[in-house]
Amino acid sequence: MHLLVTNDDGVTAPGLLVLAEELRKSYQVTILAPDRNWSASGHVKTMHRPLRVKEVLLNNGSIALASDGAPSDCVVLAMLGLIPDDIDLVVSGINPNANLGYDVTYSGTVTAAMEAAIWGIPGVAVSLDSPENHLGDLDYGPAAKVARKVVDKVIENQLHSKTVLNVNVPYLVDGEIKGYQITRQGLRVYRDRLDRRFDPRGRPYYWIGGDAPTGIPEEGTDFGALENGYVSITPLQLDLTAIDMLGSLQGWDWN
Repeated sequence: MHLLVTNDDGVTAPGLLVLAEELRKSYQVTILAPDRNWSASGHVKTMHRPLRVKEVLLNNGSIALASDGAPSDCVVLAMLGLIPDDIDLVVSGINPNANLGYDVTYSGTVTAAMEAAIWGIPGVAVSLDSPENHLGDLDYGPAAKVARKVVDKVIENQLHSKTVLNVNVPYLVDGEIKGYQITRQGLRVYRDRLDRRFDPRGRPYYWIGGDAPTGIPEEGTDFGALENGYVSITPLQLDLTAIDMLGSLQGWDWN
């Protein structure tokens, strides 16, 4: 079983290396990831410039491939034959922060896994709910073990190829994680603020800032699972059709 590992934090991000090392205990793994950080990039496809790929030596002495494209570009490159062996599953992560609720539309981590679904293979996105303003190195070990268990189950149960699993892991040691919950997307609360400033020539420029987003930890949601110490596994699909609105819209007078 051949896995493609990618991320949106860049090929040298520590979470990617820990993830790849854990998955290599059971599977063939190839790393193809962006050469820089693409956090909050969303679902990007580069079509107006060439893409370049180079080999990179990682901290453990292994070789990875780095592209100057987005996370989803990395998946496309692999699918189109840059990697000669067929890819059976894409695993994206480990992101250092959770991707919950509406975050999935912004997240390069999640949309890399979504790109896999477009190409007809399952995708798994893995994120760690690390503490805000954490000092020092993050411990990705428990999240990597969670990722391998999820991958094992995906392969064992033959997850539908058009499905993405968005996995969020609480920042706890192995013995403190209470288990796994299958969840729906929760409600993310954003507190964005526009900060208008002036450069030395008096011209305005803008930062989109504000306080860190929060969420409503309802039972059955990704927020609720993390709040209670569980791994959240949310199945996602690419079909965004609001099915419950079809009948209502058809009832409007379009003439």
